[in-house]
Amino acid sequence: MGPLTGITVIDFTRVLSGPYCTMILGDLGARVIKLEHPGRGDDTRRWGPPFLGDESAYFLSVNRNKESVAVDFKTPGGRELVARLLAQADVVVENFRPGTLDGVGLDAATVRRAHPRIVYCSISGYGQTGPRRDEPGYDAVMQAEGGLMSITGAADGPPYRLGVAIVDIVSGMFAAQGVLAALLARERTGEGQVVDLGMLDATTALLTYQAGNYFATGAAPGRLGNRHPTIAPYETFATVDGDLALAVGNDSLWQRFCQAAELPEPGADPRFATNAGRVAHYDALKPTLDAAFARRSRADWTARLLAAGVPCGAVRTVEEVFADPQTAARQMVARVSHASLGEVSVTGVPVKLSETPGSVRLAPPVLGQHTAAVLGELGYDRAAVDALASSGAVRVH
Repeated sequence: MGPLTGITVIDFTRVLSGPYCTMILGDLGARVIKLEHPGRGDDTRRWGPPFLGDESAYFLSVNRNKESVAVDFKTPGGRELVARLLAQADVVVENFRPGTLDGVGLDAATVRRAHPRIVYCSISGYGQTGPRRDEPGYDAVMQAEGGLMSITGAADGPPYRLGVAIVDIVSGMFAAQGVLAALLARERTGEGQVVDLGMLDATTALLTYQAGNYFATGAAPGRLGNRHPTIAPYETFATVDGDLALAVGNDSLWQRFCQAAELPEPGADPRFATNAGRVAHYDALKPTLDAAFARRSRADWTARLLAAGVPCGAVRTVEEVFADPQTAARQMVARVSHASLGEVSVTGVPVKLSETPGSVRLAPPVLGQHTAAVLGELGYDRAAVDALASSGAVRVH
């Protein structure tokens, strides 16, 4: 029994930001009914390679714990089906461009007028208000527009996007947080509400201390590679056989680092005694550290520094992450039985609750896998299901 057991989510989302939100809700026990177009499904079903059989690895990564109902809600039969689903729903999540659902009566105002207890979450590029509300939002664009790319990459190189779609993911996380808060508020008031999540807002929120630095100085931060703008040393260093990440977050750690690294002179140098001094005199400090790290292996450095209580870690590949016994101990890989692929692996649930833990219960669905079953629950007999399928309103797997 997860904490959201008994909550039903109608999921109109596709690609990543919305599906990540609904995956979180599903992991926490909610029943998530994913509505997909009968002809094409979620856009990411075609994003690849790689594919496993006919299934996109991308789609499989963010659509566990969901039931797929393939319905064209622009048809009369499809609209009737969705209306029946909404009558039993607690939460609606959609990530269309603002205004897209108005013409079919599935916008927040219309849905909540009929069902005031529903929590209606909209995820869009720029939010539901403001002069840019009608513009589309994709992760790469938002990383650029939201300032993240301007602070990512080498100081003398071009701006880079992160290696994962961080804006989509954090937008999904913030949206799930908003849904949970709205459900909690509903317990007190009996009323749902609208959760309006703009991806640009989520990206702006990610700027945190970089925004704080800008507010304090008026100077826009730039790219520093793996360096931290206000902590030193806090970056990666090349060892004999690989890169190592080092995080010296305070002056006590600095002294411990110098002892473990056998660097008595930097440890005694007054220029480097405080973090502010190390940041100010970074150019003088960096060559000494580079030379020291280049003399030993990554394993040697890791053992020395961890023994001294200095935070560090190898720069690892994704393969190495999933081979780590810690990853297994924390159940961050789950195996589930897929309708056409057999056993598949997905990432585990990161939030560990002691009394009502989340879980991976359902494999990512094939398109329309649950259409017939859900229609049956709503009172459609076999003849009615077949008629809807023949009309193109639904797809039955």
